[in-house]
This record gives sequence, C-alpha cells and structure tokens, in this order.
Amino acid sequence: MYKSGLDMLRCALRSTSLWTSFRWTPMSLCYKSRSFAVSSQLGRKRIQGHTLKQVRYYSQSGHDVLNVTIKQTAASPETSEPLDKAERTPFYSHLQNCFCPTDVLDTLKEFPASQHLISNILTRIWESTKKLTDEQRSCELRLMYEHPGFEEVCERAVTEAWRMKSDDLAYSLMAVVNLGVSQNTRVVQTLLRVIQERVDQFDIKALSVLASCIQEMEDCRNVLALKEALRLLLKDRIPEIQSVVVLQSMMRAVGKNSPIHLKKQLATKTLSLADEFSPPNSQYMFSSLASMGLNFKPLLDVCSKNIAENVHEFPFGRLLPVLKSCHELRYRNYTLFSSVSEYMANTFDMWSNKQVILILVTFENLLFRPVVMLDLFAERIIQNPDSLTLKDLLSVLKVFSLLNHDLKEKQTEFLASVMKVLESYLPKMSSTDLLKAIYYLALLEHVPQAWLEKLLQQENLDQLLQKGKSRQIPNKVQRWLHTLGLCMRLDQPQLPHSLRSIPDFHFTVPAHDFPVNQEMLSAIRSIVGNDAVQESVLEQSIYFIDCVITLPRPKEETCDLHAEDSGSPECAQRIAVVCAPPTSFCFGTTHPRASLVTKLRHLEKLGYKPVMVPVIELNSKTEEEKIQMLQKLIFPAQESSGTQEMLNNSPKAE
Repeated sequence: MYKSGLDMLRCALRSTSLWTSFRWTPMSLCYKSRSFAVSSQLGRKRIQGHTLKQVRYYSQSGHDVLNVTIKQTAASPETSEPLDKAERTPFYSHLQNCFCPTDVLDTLKEFPASQHLISNILTRIWESTKKLTDEQRSCELRLMYEHPGFEEVCERAVTEAWRMKSDDLAYSLMAVVNLGVSQNTRVVQTLLRVIQERVDQFDIKALSVLASCIQEMEDCRNVLALKEALRLLLKDRIPEIQSVVVLQSMMRAVGKNSPIHLKKQLATKTLSLADEFSPPNSQYMFSSLASMGLNFKPLLDVCSKNIAENVHEFPFGRLLPVLKSCHELRYRNYTLFSSVSEYMANTFDMWSNKQVILILVTFENLLFRPVVMLDLFAERIIQNPDSLTLKDLLSVLKVFSLLNHDLKEKQTEFLASVMKVLESYLPKMSSTDLLKAIYYLALLEHVPQAWLEKLLQQENLDQLLQKGKSRQIPNKVQRWLHTLGLCMRLDQPQLPHSLRSIPDFHFTVPAHDFPVNQEMLSAIRSIVGNDAVQESVLEQSIYFIDCVITLPRPKEETCDLHAEDSGSPECAQRIAVVCAPPTSFCFGTTHPRASLVTKLRHLEKLGYKPVMVPVIELNSKTEEEKIQMLQKLIFPAQESSGTQEMLNNSPKAE
C-alpha cells in the first residue's frame, strides 16, 4: 500500500524508462566540459583577463556524483539557517536600488550571498534588464558575463541548489534561462536535475513559474523528463488550481504531445473560471490553446465574445496573435472577425500599411472578407501607391484576388495604381514573384503583356521548373502555371496569339480528394433520370465536376459551343453541377472566392452551363426539399417552358 499519491508517482517513475532520463543525461564520457555562459546571441567576446572559468558539466548516469554533492552541502548546517530580519533588510533594500546587472553583482562585495539570496540576486539581475532597450540589454549582458561576480553567483547556485526552497529553485531557473545562459551549462542542468528530484514538493505557485520557464526551453532529456513529470502531477492537482494565469502557463508547458484527456481537463477547468476572465486572459487563451493544439470550442467562444466586446482595449500586437491562433486551431468566429475588422476600419488612419496588410493576409487565411477594410485600403493605395514595397504589393494582390473583392467603378483605377508601382520592380523581380503577380492578376482577368513575355522567357521558366538538379516541379508552381494557361486560352485576353499558350505540365487532381455527394446525386437522378447523369468528371485536369447532366437542347436554341475539345454532341445541353464546400465561399457569407469564380467562368467557356450547389444549404434540407432546391437551381423558373420539353424527352428513372 502507498501512503500517498506522491509515493505512487515516485514508484511509477522509478519503474519506467522515464526514470533514467530524470538523472543526468547519459553520455559516453564521465563528464563534459562546457563554457559556463555561452550565448551566441549575445555576441560575447573572450577578453584576456575576463574570460569566464570553464566549469564541469557532469552528465553521469549514476548517482555517485549526486550523492557526494548532497553530502558536501549537508556538512555545513549553519548555512541553511535563515537570516534574521535585521540582516535581510539592508540587503533587500540595497538590491531594489540596483538598476543593471553589474550593480547587482557589485552588491555581493557588501553582502556575501547565501542560498537564501541566490534566487533573489539572479531574479533581480533578470528584472533589471527588462526595461532596457535591445542595444542596452546586449551591452549590459556582455558586461555581466565578464563580471567575476556572475560566475561566483552561478557557482553558488550549483552548490546550494540542493538546499533551495521550491520557489527559489523555480525562479533561479527562470532567471538564468531568460538571461540567455546556455542550457548545456552546469548551472542550468543542475537546477533541472534538482527540480526533477523535488518537483512533487512544489506548490501551485512554484509549478506555475516552472511551467512558464520550461515552455521556452529547447527540448533535451532533462527538459522532456520534467515536462512528463509535470503532466503526471497535473492529473491530480488541476482541481486545486484557481488561477486562470496559472492554468494558461500549464497549458503552454504541457504542449501538443500531451494526452488529449489532460488537455481537455485543463481546458474544462479553465472554462469553469470563465466568469473571472479579463480581456488579456481571453487574448492569452488563444495562444495557450494553440500551444496545446486543442480546438476547445466552448472556451474559444467565451473568449471570442469577451474580445469582441472589448476590442478597443487591445493593441495591434495582441489582436494579430489572436487571429493567427484562430488559423492554427482552424477556429472561425464571425462575431470576433467582424468586431476586429470594424474596429480597424473605424480607426483606419491610425494603422500603418504593414499593420493593415498583416491583418488582411491573416483574414484571407481565415477565408474572411473584411469589406470595409478592403475598400478603405484600396482608396489609400490609389492615393499613394508608392508607399508599398514589392512584398506589400504581392500580398495586396493575393488578398484582393483570392477573396474575389470587387471594387466596382474603382477596380480599374486600383489595378492601374498597383501596376504602376509593380512596373518599377519588374527588372529585379524573381521568377517566383513574377509568377505570383501574374497568377493573381489573371484571377482578376487582367494580364499585362510585358509581364507575360518576361515570364515565358526560357531563363525564367527554367528557374521555376528546376528544383536543384532534379526536374521535379513544385505542386503549387505547377498548379499556378496550369491555371494561368487556362486563363490565357479560355478568357482570351487582348494578347498576341503566341502568348496565349503556357507549357503543359500534365497537372492532375487526385480523384479521391473529391468524393461526390451521393444524396445530391440521387436527387438529381430522380429529376432527370440515370442515363442523363455522368458523375465525377475532371475537366482540363484541374476542375472537378460532381456530375454532368446531358439533355437535348430546346428546338428554338442554336448550338453554339465554345470549347473545341468539349466532345459534346452538337445539339445537347451540358449542365455542370458543382457541389461547393464551405471553403469555396468567404466565411459567414455566400460570396464565392476566386477559385470557385474562376472555375465556373472557365466551365462556361468550355460549353457547360455551370450550376453551383452550396453543400451546407443542401445538407440542412430534407430529401424532398433537396429535390425542390436542385430543380430550382438546375432549371430556373425563367426556363420552365424549355425545361418541361427537355424532361418530356429524357428517360425517367424507374
């Protein structure tokens, strides 16, 4: 029998292979010598007389070194006694007056450090760098590494780690990691090792600090073992957590590799505290759930409502991560998106081009069309197009083309403004950027001749089609070129005949990616009969048609087929029924996106009468309502007389 859950945890860890990773990382050598404070990001230089002493990073898998260290530190019990208030007050008072790392380190000359002060010293060093600029911080950290007192503090941290309290261990680890000390140094690995030994003694506050720290650390055996231990502890300790911030720290620490039941347990507990959410809590919840990879809709809906109601309180740097987390989680909320777009539209003058473009690109990834924002930004571009870079222009073309946003009478002026600036970048534009620009313009039925001529130069085509030494064409490039070729051939822009053909790369769409809606197919057959329906038709190697209905044309209609390769009988009407999924429309509306618009336009050029059937609307109806809906879409009321004649001449299903 086990006395407590903690005893069960210790036994479970020792009985599994995980226990070996709780100890020092096994290596072929007894120890590995590491530079104490190596941080390539700080650009620290070795200066003669100020280089840091090499320290030993012991990585033995056994426990001999560990036991020796514990015995050595335990031999001096007088150092473990807490300082009285008279001794502590001057130190803490002086420490709060230190505003840079070197000031803190100089304090050690007056107040020798004990295990009770190490954590405070490291934490104060870290806190003193928070308000510095990047340049100041880099300079101060370089001076800190060259200061002999910093090595002394870290050496004491290694020696006294076994006697530190749980809070001191957690804060010490967070401080050294945030100061940029390499994870491979002895001080970091020692703190990780001691925390592994005593993690079951940590209270919720210390666990929260630990969770915030290890989520930023690179994965290694000691970190992974600590994360696993944290997951085991959380199974029993989640109910006692009453802080939203602590729960969010735990979410980010457990990560995407955690069991799904642990993720849902954290999310459910957080949802129970929803009444206490502040706007920052709601914003942070999106990134916390994204770090776990959990789309927990009830919790996201609550946070979305909170943000939508207080959107004016959020700066740009918080709104953008929320939208990016929505994309990562595949979560869409029309109220949230609308409130953000309306807020930015109402305060449009305060946002820079970069900020607007970042939001618009993120909205496009979410399939959301912010109409007012697009109109306002188009007006700004028309007035001052020279303020945009090449990257900005490509992003603008992508958003406006893929969202199929029509500027109506300003469309021509908008395209002219964009093209004017793009012309200046044409000589130095890469072949990939050139293809992107022409592809997006082709979706808008606007293809500049000079651009197309440059794209079709052999040098640019070779750069697009070659991938290293192999001639494997990237799928996206292949699809863009294939669609561009169809636009040249079917849309018939005002271009020389020699520019209307793009090399054929035999691009095909796998048929299994497009299953036919059998309920829709059954309803159509009940209307026109089995013989008149052909399912799963792939046109031009890219446009999938759920079913094609072939019917005799009314006698009063003439046979005028646009596509030479259509293969249809001369006097037959072909109706292409396209079942459009939700992703074919802008989110929350029935406004078709560019891919669907281009597909329907090209099918019409190929001699079909395209009929679009929204999947969501179809699935929400009964069988009888589906038949009525399809009959209305395929045979509109204005063609009722011709329809009746076609139905009389077509075979009926038994």
